[in-house]
Amino acid sequence: MSSPTDHLLEAIALARDNVRRGGRPFGAVVVKDGNVIARGVNEILATNDPTAHAELLALRAAGRALGTPRLDGCSVYASGHPCPMCLAAMRMAGIKEVAFAYSNEEGEPYGLSTAAIYAELAKPLAQQAMKMVHLPVRPEGETELYELWRASLST
Repeated sequence: MSSPTDHLLEAIALARDNVRRGGRPFGAVVVKDGNVIARGVNEILATNDPTAHAELLALRAAGRALGTPRLDGCSVYASGHPCPMCLAAMRMAGIKEVAFAYSNEEGEPYGLSTAAIYAELAKPLAQQAMKMVHLPVRPEGETELYELWRASLST
C-alpha cells in the first residue's frame, strides 16, 4: 500500500518532469483508497490557460475517471502549497485531505508563493483590490435562472 510520502514523491516527480519540459514546478495526484486515480501538472505556460494548475487538472481527470464531479473519499497530494483557486475547487469537489511538499514560504524567493492572495481574500470584499459588485440584472419575461435550473432537475 502506498503511503502519503510515496504520493508526495510522485507529485514532486511530476513537477520535476514538467520543469524539464519547460513547465512550472507543480504536480499533483488524486488518491482514493490508497490508489492514484489521477495526475496533473501545471500547464499554464503550455496552454496559456491561467486555470491550468496541477491540482485542477488532476481534479478534472479524477472526475472523468470516477464519472462524477464529487470526489468524496479522495485525497490530493501536491508538490506545492495549493493556491486559493485550487483549494476552493478541492473543497467544492468534496476533498477532505490535502498534503503538500513545498510551502508558500519556500516558494516565495522564486515568485511561487500565493500567500499574498490568501491574505487579500481574508479581507472584507469592500477592502479587496479587485472590485466586485452585485448587479441584480434579470431578463424581462424570462423564468428566473435558478428556477429554470431546479425545474430541469425534475425532467
